[in-house]
Amino acid sequence: MNEEQEKAAKKTALFEQTPVPKAILVLSIPTVISSLVMVIYNLADTYFVGMLNNSIQNSAVTLAAPVLLAFNAVNNLFGVGSSSMMSRALGRKDYDTVRRSSAFGFYCAIFCGALFSLLVTIGKTPLLTLLGADAQTAAVTGEYLKWTVSFGAVPAILNVVLAYLVRSEGSTLHASLGTMSGCILNIILDPVFILPWGFNMGAAGAGLATFLANCVACVYFFVFLFVKRKSTFVCISPRAFSMKRAILLGVCGVGIPASIQNLLNVTGMTVLNNFTSVYGPDAVSAMGIAQKVNMVPMYITMGVSQGIMPLISYNYASRNTARMKQTVTFSAKLSLAFLALITVGYYIGASFWISLFMKNEAIVDYGAKFLRGMCLSLPFLCMDFLAVGVFQACGMGKKAFLFALLRKIVLEIPALYLLNWLVPLYGLAYAQLTAEFILAIAAVLVLFRIFQEEERKDVR
Repeated sequence: MNEEQEKAAKKTALFEQTPVPKAILVLSIPTVISSLVMVIYNLADTYFVGMLNNSIQNSAVTLAAPVLLAFNAVNNLFGVGSSSMMSRALGRKDYDTVRRSSAFGFYCAIFCGALFSLLVTIGKTPLLTLLGADAQTAAVTGEYLKWTVSFGAVPAILNVVLAYLVRSEGSTLHASLGTMSGCILNIILDPVFILPWGFNMGAAGAGLATFLANCVACVYFFVFLFVKRKSTFVCISPRAFSMKRAILLGVCGVGIPASIQNLLNVTGMTVLNNFTSVYGPDAVSAMGIAQKVNMVPMYITMGVSQGIMPLISYNYASRNTARMKQTVTFSAKLSLAFLALITVGYYIGASFWISLFMKNEAIVDYGAKFLRGMCLSLPFLCMDFLAVGVFQACGMGKKAFLFALLRKIVLEIPALYLLNWLVPLYGLAYAQLTAEFILAIAAVLVLFRIFQEEERKDVR
């Protein structure tokens, strides 16, 4: 057995031989922990800015959120797209494609991050208006964006894309450690830069902490890839960069639908923030807190679906449908049980969860009502995330794109308009429930059909 075959055997044992429940836990636990740390890091901005007890400062973080969420459009294009291509190539034992796909994703992420930064910096004034910022909140929101986007877009995007590339061959622990290193540093730096006893920068300090933390996460991945250069197929050498048609179509076929899905999420959040901003800074602040609290279980479920993607990709490419189906079924049971418990806890203790971030009575009242509406969608989100994860892992970009259109354009955004008209302000919190309930039914039906088709192919 030559060196490359030995390296491949070590990488593929987890995908081929480890019992499915154990393989899911090995792949998902580091990703879930990383997702939890990311949630805490997202909440840290809200928590420490909330300690200022200034709704304008807190509103700046909420209003800027769609722009930071838009980073995921690039993350998904080159992170999800490249990692899916890499895992499927591993399943086919095509190691040259694995290397070239990783280099393609890496360099395209750098270019797009720099372009993103340039466009936001040039068009900051109209962008602030589009985000719903007014005379009170524009200056503070602009300062937050300066650090997180103008300076921070490249490291923010690159550290997530690198995590996807490392995770694609089963190294979920190091992918998670890299992400967590930045998140933990961010949490440590937040109070230093935000609060009066430190640099007293307010929301701008939260942005600076985020920028520095993302730079550290990138350094972790560069060191990891250098140390593991003889045992990993992930390659960021300029010589491996290729614009070959097969690489371009393979990455973009999955990545573009995933990217558009995220841009639609940004659109939905922007519409929501614009509706909420009509009711003043307290309502905007409360909506932002409720969204971030609701993101905790969402990120955990997302961690499971992202963690199992390499396992699904590999077994799809190697024609092991039974193992792929068992992976999805076990993950669904695990996630549904967890989200059902969280929903009950959120609904009963809504006021308590919001009060952890702001002591303002009006904001707690708003936020509790928002959280009760939002949390009801959580059990249904599970099936949606899993279905989209399967589509992306198997290279079914069109199906992922269709689900993205259904979620935002067909269901959620129209629901925002309708529910806000029927029940002003408070109806907004139930738009996601409306969309996810319908999508969960669609997800089960489509997954069932995919497994049937794959099983028929195996029989032939």
